[in-house]
Amino acid sequence: MTKPSLPELLHAAVTAVGGTERPGQAAMAEAVAEAVDDNSHLLVQAGTGTGKSLGYLVPALAHGERVVVATATLALQRQLVERDLPRTVDALHPLLRRRPQFAMLKGRSNYLCLHRLHEGVPQDEEEGLFDQFEAAAPSSKLGQDLLRLRDWSDDTESGDRDDLTPGVSDRAWAQVSVSSRECLGATKCAYGAECFAEAARERAKLADVVVTNHALLAIDAIEGAPVLPQHEVLIIDEAHELVSRVTGAATGELTPGQVNRAVRRAAKLVNEKAADALQTASEGFERVMELALPGRLEEIPEDLGYALLALRDAARTVISAMGATRDKSVQDEDAVRKQALASVETIHGVAERITQGSEYDVVWYERHDRFGASLRVAPLSVSGLLREKLFADRSVVLTSATLKLGGDFNGVGASLGLAPEGTEGDDLPQWKGLDVGSPFDYPKQGILYVARHLATPGREASRTDMLDELAELVEAAGGRTLGLFSSMRAAQAAAEELRGRLDKPILLQGEETLGELIKNFAADPGTCLFGTLSLWQGVDVPGPSCQLVVMDRIPFPRPDDPLMSARQKAVEEAGGNGFMAVAATHAALLMAQGAGRLVRATGDKGVVAVLDPRLANARYGSYLRASLPDFWYTTDRNQVRRSLAAIDAAAKSDGR
Repeated sequence: MTKPSLPELLHAAVTAVGGTERPGQAAMAEAVAEAVDDNSHLLVQAGTGTGKSLGYLVPALAHGERVVVATATLALQRQLVERDLPRTVDALHPLLRRRPQFAMLKGRSNYLCLHRLHEGVPQDEEEGLFDQFEAAAPSSKLGQDLLRLRDWSDDTESGDRDDLTPGVSDRAWAQVSVSSRECLGATKCAYGAECFAEAARERAKLADVVVTNHALLAIDAIEGAPVLPQHEVLIIDEAHELVSRVTGAATGELTPGQVNRAVRRAAKLVNEKAADALQTASEGFERVMELALPGRLEEIPEDLGYALLALRDAARTVISAMGATRDKSVQDEDAVRKQALASVETIHGVAERITQGSEYDVVWYERHDRFGASLRVAPLSVSGLLREKLFADRSVVLTSATLKLGGDFNGVGASLGLAPEGTEGDDLPQWKGLDVGSPFDYPKQGILYVARHLATPGREASRTDMLDELAELVEAAGGRTLGLFSSMRAAQAAAEELRGRLDKPILLQGEETLGELIKNFAADPGTCLFGTLSLWQGVDVPGPSCQLVVMDRIPFPRPDDPLMSARQKAVEEAGGNGFMAVAATHAALLMAQGAGRLVRATGDKGVVAVLDPRLANARYGSYLRASLPDFWYTTDRNQVRRSLAAIDAAAKSDGR
């Protein structure tokens, strides 16, 4: 029997999921197949509506080698595992004459731990050891969550937190889950044979396609102990998120509360001298942190340096002492020891990393209203790590609706450790960029309006002219507005102002769960939804409920953001343009994602309004505009009001 062609396979898969074949999807599938066959790398921008999941799944399944697919969001992981993969495998089975297996794999703390569930959490000394199910009154929210988790443990096949609906609080989940460092290990654990996390790993080892998340991919790359099974092809979807997820996984943190917990956990497992040394070091660290002012530490202050050295050395002593002592009076000693060891090792690792003072790390203080001060350390850049760990032994395909900034892929490529496209060199990964376009007719479906007449936004000034403009646009649109704000304070101020001025429901992020807000926004076209960062990329509302997307200002990083400003400075010191490489790239990605909320289906029409004149007037404005969908562009406020009113009238005449 002749081998089926890629177009045949794609046709079968698209038919099975009830989709429509798109030229962009076919071009993407061919390019992915070519990259996989050549063992080369591909960056592919596929606009909303292209059907990019099938554009990479079909050639990957046809190839026959093991593939890892890493995504940033839960929603896409679920879509792949619950919808796209089952249907695609069913459709391709007769043509391929084999049935590819697929599995989901996440970090250990995402799975219910049966040991924790049945034996309880090793408690800190001052709280005493107790059964968390007894201690949490059944009438309390925590008690109810824990009882529900206990019932669910008998029914669930996966033990995956995301399969529990409705979900439970982080606090409740922490009572029944462990990190990889706290885990006893399957061979030492009484519940090892039934462990959900181990079962997920075993399924992944047997699967042809393993679906995971960026965070686990980052941990796999950073820690050197492989978590993912061996694979020949890596596909990274939502690839615009990868650098920030990897940076997050490579960031260390120390807080006084965290150090105190570690002291309490270790105290009953080591000799008095070792415990006292850690206690003293902890008190010294806490005193320094009480005076901490937010901001970057280009050099470690002397008092902090002494406190960290004391913490590092005391933690090392405790780790050694813990290995030598056994105390049978401690209930469930192995679990208590493992939890304590994990806490102390984290403190030792972060304290040592900061005291070593690598030029490739950025260290800063943060202060939180509720949680107090924290000390953080993050890599100045993750590009070298990504180049070395991601692109070495496999073919990598990176895809997203937004990878091409200012007209090319080199900006995103550089953040991933890739030299400009076409650069030759022995140790340089070779890659190609491909933009397969979008099935939408952006110039006909959308308008990009820049409010050129407004004052340039300052850092703290109240923007009354912007709020007037916003109110007029929302009025003209008949509601139907997604407001994307650069800060929570700005979103709250706008919601408060417009609730007083307009007879339209204004939903505000934080007043309800995100899922609930988006559901209510989609259900009523007259409603507006205002919020900040997670709305810029997390909203998918096709149809008449979202016909105006407003950005209050260009979302540059805050000037006092320690990591971004350090990255900008490093580029400048190397002779580059730090503002364009860091701040403008950051803003371009977010704006492209935000503008992508407008047109989600072929019938959608509307306006993206940017209430920041710099997009029209500043030199970098053309770079940012070139990163957005190709909407019809105007700065004419009257034209936009007429267009919005016409779109509103058309939707109303359709009864929507």
